[in-house]
Amino acid sequence: MNRKVIGSILIVTLLVIGGAIFLNSPFYSSGDSTLPEGVTHGETSILEVNAQEPEDRPVKTFNLTAEETEWDISEGKKVNAWTYNGTVPGEPLRVTEGDYFRINLKNELDVPVTIHWHGMLLPNKMDGVPGLTQDAVQPGESFTYEFIANDAGTYWYHSHQHSSKQVDKGLYGSFVIEEQKKEYEKDEFFILDEWAVNQEKRDITNMGGMMKGAMSGNGEADTEQMYDTFTVNGKAGHAVESLVMKERETARLRFVNAGYQQHQLVFPEKAMKVIEVDVEKVKNSGGTSNVLEIAPGERIDVEYTRQSSKATIIKENANRENADDMVIPVVSSEEDASVPSNQSISSSGSDVATGTSFGSEEVIFEEVPEPDVTYNMDLNMGMDMGEGVAFQINDQVFPNTPPIDVKEGDIVKVKITNTGNMNHPMHLHGHRFQVASKNGNKYDAPRVKDLIHVKPGEEYTIYFKADNKGEWLFHCHDNNHAA
Repeated sequence: MNRKVIGSILIVTLLVIGGAIFLNSPFYSSGDSTLPEGVTHGETSILEVNAQEPEDRPVKTFNLTAEETEWDISEGKKVNAWTYNGTVPGEPLRVTEGDYFRINLKNELDVPVTIHWHGMLLPNKMDGVPGLTQDAVQPGESFTYEFIANDAGTYWYHSHQHSSKQVDKGLYGSFVIEEQKKEYEKDEFFILDEWAVNQEKRDITNMGGMMKGAMSGNGEADTEQMYDTFTVNGKAGHAVESLVMKERETARLRFVNAGYQQHQLVFPEKAMKVIEVDVEKVKNSGGTSNVLEIAPGERIDVEYTRQSSKATIIKENANRENADDMVIPVVSSEEDASVPSNQSISSSGSDVATGTSFGSEEVIFEEVPEPDVTYNMDLNMGMDMGEGVAFQINDQVFPNTPPIDVKEGDIVKVKITNTGNMNHPMHLHGHRFQVASKNGNKYDAPRVKDLIHVKPGEEYTIYFKADNKGEWLFHCHDNNHAA
């Protein structure tokens, strides 16, 4: 099978993806789209690259079943969901740093699925990208993922097969690698999302939404028209489970945005400070803001201290239409009366904490390095064969987007510029990168991340070391844009 056929398979099966990074393996050379034993994409089989064995590590085994579920979001509002183990989010997965992680996926849906371990630095064959690192798991079939759970922190897992639909329908869950010695006794996980409950999901290529966004400067206008309900851990409004804490108690709250819109959570004043972003500890967070902005696909951990015994809430910024859906009551016990979801809570000023507000404690490069490879990534918009708006990288859509072609060990510089009208959270698989500057202004304290939220008119320069062999994606995590 030639590479043109592979490209077609990728479009159909992935509906992906703005860009791709390839390490040690030219994508358009000869080969096969399937990955049976012994078949290679380059000189080395993906099945052999950085293979990991448990050796003497503890082995933690989980079983996940992809299945159809009728899911109650709130007060009888039910949706037809696709789930891992029957819930939205799927079964929470927790292991300890250094464990050998083994997950058996069984597919009982009538469509192919996979699991991508978002943010994990792992062997390429475990990355869960169908057509690139594995064959999609067909209905009735199974696949086992296994790798060493290095790098303690907050991750999440989700399907990478037709992601714009499958993640939208609930195929995601939380994944935590705990430190050998836990820093916080109370540790909670919250996944934010959007759903089309009272309407059909609308066509993202609708020009009306695009024009509205272009004229208003709202980089979310295209996605906002598609959904009518916000959720926290699969529930909305009064159905969201309360956070139970005592007065002056401190907890680690892990937030993941599994949706395709940015969200701003407002906390009680002086109650929150950011401690980690994309698994990297931050410095000088200072607790100066009570508003936290989380981009699609991003993970942000905060230290939260309950200020008084009075029941309160953590809630989506009130300027959003569905703010009352995305609310977390903070109460003293499970028996406490629920806090009204329409209770007001205000921001303390214009300061908003984002995923790029703070420098990282540990950096990849002490000084700005001399790159071996330079790539300019222009995020723009155009028309796709007269069918509607297309989201492009360098005026192309995948698989015609120019790849980032590197050798193992290369230092790669990427300048990402958004010349379009919509937000693009760009996520790199298999690596972390160092954000050196924004809009030409150098950061005094570099940020280390695996996802950078690039808004219209913004430009970021990032660097990373190509030290994880294989074929990797670099794509927009608004999966509607990737599709």
